[in-house]
Amino acid sequence: MENEKKDWRFRLHEVIYESNTKAGKAFDVALLFAIFASIVVVMLDSVHSLHLRFGRLFNRAEWLFTALFTVEYILRLISIRRPWRYVFSLLGLIDLLALIPSYLSIVFVGAQSLLVFRAFRLLRIFRIFKLGEFLTEIHFLQQALKGSVRKISIFLLTVLTIAIILGSVMYLVEEKENGFSNIPESIYWAIVTITTVGYGDISPVTPIGKFVASIVMLIGYAIIAVPTGIITHDIALALKKRKELPEVCPSCAREGHDDDALFCKHCGSSLFR
Repeated sequence: MENEKKDWRFRLHEVIYESNTKAGKAFDVALLFAIFASIVVVMLDSVHSLHLRFGRLFNRAEWLFTALFTVEYILRLISIRRPWRYVFSLLGLIDLLALIPSYLSIVFVGAQSLLVFRAFRLLRIFRIFKLGEFLTEIHFLQQALKGSVRKISIFLLTVLTIAIILGSVMYLVEEKENGFSNIPESIYWAIVTITTVGYGDISPVTPIGKFVASIVMLIGYAIIAVPTGIITHDIALALKKRKELPEVCPSCAREGHDDDALFCKHCGSSLFR
């Protein structure tokens, strides 16, 4: 009897947590479709005209999805040896946050709008379609961006200083009737212009103001490429520093592993046994 119970939990765990079997992959794909459908329902329900016509249908569909996801969450806890590890894992916390808004909506009106947090559950697609190898490249990009933080911070501080100076100049040369009623408003215009957004809610009228505005626009175009150049430079440096292990996998005889790798990225075997 105990063996049957273990076998039942093992099969359930294989379906819910593993994606290398047909049943596991089918379960995960069906789960992704259910998550996507529930997100669409929440978004459509936020449209007032659709809510008036199909509000009751949307509400029933939402509670149906909530019931399905609740059962799925309970099954995940049952089928794992140490459920608390799942509860406090990243995906476990996301799954829990996806359930809470539905039950909160019983007490707090409008809490169901937080159901869009279910979009985070689509992160499971990385596990389902075997995109885990991209995590190494994401880590590499993260390291390159870390090296750029200080340079970009100094660059942004410089841009902010330029915006403050040019905004103050515009406050002096333009009249209040033209929208430059105070220095903060003028700095706002300078930031919008430097970033080439150009809302058009404030614009200079005087010849001097237009001349200053032209300088701000040219500065905006000149500095657009600076952050890109900084990040590209740090990525190139990170590529030079990145090394590969000389070890060949004892199981599959493949090489080209990262310098901090302990296991083969092709077959999963230990590189140092």
